[in-house]
Order: sequence, then C-alpha cells, then structure tokens
Amino acid sequence: MNIAFIRFYEELNDFLPFSKQKILYSIYFRDNPSIKAIIESEGIPHTEVDLVLINGHSVTFQEKVNDNDHISVYPKFELFDISSINVIRLKPLRETKFVLDVHLGKLTRYLRMLGFDSIYDNGFTDVELLRVSMQENRTLLTRNRKLLMRKTVERGYWIRNDKIFDQVFEVFQRFDLTNTIKWFSICTICNGNLHVVEEEIVRKQFPEFKFYPNTFFYQCDQCNHTYWNGSHCERFEKSMIEKILNRL
Repeated sequence: MNIAFIRFYEELNDFLPFSKQKILYSIYFRDNPSIKAIIESEGIPHTEVDLVLINGHSVTFQEKVNDNDHISVYPKFELFDISSINVIRLKPLRETKFVLDVHLGKLTRYLRMLGFDSIYDNGFTDVELLRVSMQENRTLLTRNRKLLMRKTVERGYWIRNDKIFDQVFEVFQRFDLTNTIKWFSICTICNGNLHVVEEEIVRKQFPEFKFYPNTFFYQCDQCNHTYWNGSHCERFEKSMIEKILNRL
C-alpha cells in the first residue's frame, strides 16, 4: 500500500467532509493511479480543478501518483491568468455559454434575462447534456456532481445552492460575470437573440395596451416573442444588480 499527501484549496473544500477541509491529509492507494482518479475518488469532479501540483510541479490529469508524493489541488482561476504554469488547460476558461440540467430551469431564465447564452430543456437526458456541452463548447451547470466526473466533460460547474438568488450570485462569482451583463439581449423563452423593434409595430400587435413613456421594444429573432421595459423591469434590474454587486 502506497501513501501520498494531498490538500484541496478554496471552494474545492465544499466537496469534502469537515475532517479533510483546508488541511494536508494522507491518502492510501495501490499501484500508480492517475491524479484524476485520486481527485475524483475524493468526490471532486475534475471540471472543478484548474491546477494540480505534485511535489511543486504542475501536472496533467494523466500524471501518475507515486508513493510519498505531495499534492496540491486548486480550483478555477477566473481572475488570474495562470497559463504560464498550468498544463491542465491551454488557456484560462473564459467561456460564458452554458447548458443547464433539468433542476436549473429558473436559473436558466435569470441567466438569459441578464444576457447570457443558456441552453435548457427539461427533457434533456445526461447523454444529451454532455453532447451539447461538448459539441457547442458550453459550460455544463448541474446539481449532479457525478455527472461532472464523466470523462467527456471538459467544462462544468456544480451548483451548490438551492435558492435562486444564491445560485445567480454563485454563477456570477464563479465566472466573473458582473461586468458582462447585457440586458434585453437574450430571449428568456427560447434563448434566441433580441433585436429592437419600432413602437408602431408593437402597437399593432397590442392595440389595447397602454405603454409607459420612453418604452423600448424588443423581439426575438427565433420565436418572435415581444418584450418591452417597464417599471417592473426597472425595479428588478436595480434590486438584482445591487444585491449581486453588494455581495461580490
């Protein structure tokens, strides 16, 4: 039986029992498993990891672990460029297109409302989620951590929280999205792109509706759904942005 010593940093500790959090602890293994196998045996999906050091050297997930190795495992570095030392990925993960699992429908709507390309279908199977993530280079957001341990997943994140505002804040913090919000740019229904339309066109569609002064109108390129800003949008925008910025 071989022994190695490992420590997980920052939010990777969310996956660990309290007795293993934020400390260097020993692990036991046979033969020479890959570092990816070691990490996932501790319950941490490889998609959550951005940098692994073995005895002070940056390694890939395929690196074999040997007796008495000292291992440090770090989460994603969204705010720092570590490409000069990182050999797991060629460049920092800055992709902001998402695909979400069946448990995250409300989060999908909020992300679209804030201007982020987000694919969702409550009929998607795990296989379909993985296919969309891989083929369209989308980050998979899921409440199922085991799904992120699939070998084909390159981009993924496990949503920790249950409440919708906490989920929105979590994604914003994790992917550093605060400065890339684009209101009225994504359809909340189908994820199509919105474009500005003239007021006269909308008034023909809704002849009995009384609009607020200085209202802007938008229509989806894909499903033709029409949107306009109003007092409820202004209240939502102000409260949501203020809450996110204050927490960040």
